[in-house]
Amino acid sequence: MQQAQDFCDESAALYAVLEPLTEDAYTVPTLFNDWTVNDILQHLHHFNIMADLSLNEPDRFVAEYARIKALREKVGFVESSNECLGGIKGRPLLEAWRAYYEEMTPRFAAADPKKRVKWAGPDMSARSSITARLMETWAHGQEIYDLLGLKRENTDRIKNIAHLGINTFGWTFANRKQAEPGPRPFVRLVAPSGDAWEWGEPSDAERVEGAAEEFCQVVCQTRNIADTDLQVTGPVATQWMAVAQCFAGPPKDPPAPGTRVMHEGGLG
Repeated sequence: MQQAQDFCDESAALYAVLEPLTEDAYTVPTLFNDWTVNDILQHLHHFNIMADLSLNEPDRFVAEYARIKALREKVGFVESSNECLGGIKGRPLLEAWRAYYEEMTPRFAAADPKKRVKWAGPDMSARSSITARLMETWAHGQEIYDLLGLKRENTDRIKNIAHLGINTFGWTFANRKQAEPGPRPFVRLVAPSGDAWEWGEPSDAERVEGAAEEFCQVVCQTRNIADTDLQVTGPVATQWMAVAQCFAGPPKDPPAPGTRVMHEGGLG
């Protein structure tokens, strides 16, 4: 699966940004729920491990996820990962995360893309599982790029995330217990390479157009649609882009306009 290598490459790009940081930088809150760099890395590392378990040791995954749910109720979302990982933070955490994503990549690359694996919500394919890990790495990476005042140089591997955003159109509304509106909008995006990516039947009535990076930011809820230059036409497209959610879990609202932005000064 090419998606496995794309996941590894996206993780490596984030590692290159994090590697020069001092230990103090790991404790600085980001604009995502005040999560620190430590919190973000623990979350990514923890659920990389869980995705790997779901592929290779499904019974152990079920038992471990039950333990995580109980811990969350007791100590909260962030602290549950901290406990499960033994409190590892800072550079040791960075290196443990790197070693594990490199280790798990060939296991996903060799897997049957259609193999069903368990997760927190409905079962999914192995291809969807590693694509979700790519999406999470890219989305939570945005918080770190913003904190450091860095403009990310995207590659066409974000097409995986854009495709996930398209495929979760129905999920966005079902998750909110709303009927899926129709017709589905036509989506035309400009890739980082300059290529044009299209989904759906061409329509002047319902469409979303613009940079693929901004579309991915909206469906991952790292930016409000109002903070992008995406062109949205039609009531269905407008309704979708206002609450688009390509990740699992309960329905979440996107950040308010102007609240998720790049810190121009970085960390100083």
